[in-house]
Order: sequence, then C-alpha cells, then structure tokens
Amino acid sequence: MERTASAVWNGSLKEGKGSITTQSGVLSDAPYSFVTRFENAKGTNPEELIAAAHAGCFTMALAAQLGTMNFTPQSLRTSAKVTLEKLDAGWTISKIHLDVSARVPGISSSAFESAAASAKANCPVSRLFKAEITMDAHLEQAA
Repeated sequence: MERTASAVWNGSLKEGKGSITTQSGVLSDAPYSFVTRFENAKGTNPEELIAAAHAGCFTMALAAQLGTMNFTPQSLRTSAKVTLEKLDAGWTISKIHLDVSARVPGISSSAFESAAASAKANCPVSRLFKAEITMDAHLEQAA
C-alpha cells in the first residue's frame, strides 16, 4: 500500500507561500507558510500534520490491540503534541507526546496501560522515524 501527498512552494522561506495536497483530496491546496509554521498564523504546517497522523495511527493501533485482548472500546480519544525546537543541529522534532483517554468496558488499568504501550511502540507512525528514508531529487531548469 502506498499513499501520496505533495507540496508546492513559491518564493523565499520567510516571504514565500506553499500548499499541501493529499491523494484523498481531504487536503487540496491547503496553505502553509513561514508564519503558519513558526508564528501560529492560520493554515497548516508539517508538524501539525505529523501530530494528526500519529494521533490517528496510534488510536487505530490501540483499537486493534484491545481487540486482540477481546475488548471493544466505546471510545478512544487521542491528542498528539509535536515539539519542534531549534537545537545545535538545527530545527528538530525533538519529541511527540500522545495523550489518550479511553472508555473500554471491563478492562483493568494494567491491561489498558499494556495495550496502550504496545500501540505506542508498534503503530506504523511511531516506527516511522526508524524507517529507511529514500529520495529522488530532480532539479528543473528555471524559467
């Protein structure tokens, strides 16, 4: 399975603007810029999208893990907070914090904590940063 997204950027880092589009069309030319990333202006940014992806992936992985334990959650609500900070090496996503609240009838606290720990360790987005990253770089001639 493969999923795609694309980004377009025009201009310099601080004055330029870009847009992000996803294969599904849920995001279609969603604007992003220096101010949406570093100054909290309206629009999206890569870190917000990573947070959304991690929250969604983890929550599905937790539902799957609970299912293997014969529990069906009434509800799972997860927020993810991505921290982007300037380190000596440059701007870095230094941490991601997941905060999950759940209603799971009949489960013990220890069993739930075990399921959540397994989901955190094993959801594909959690494992993403251990993945091989490959790239094709193509330089187009300026017009």
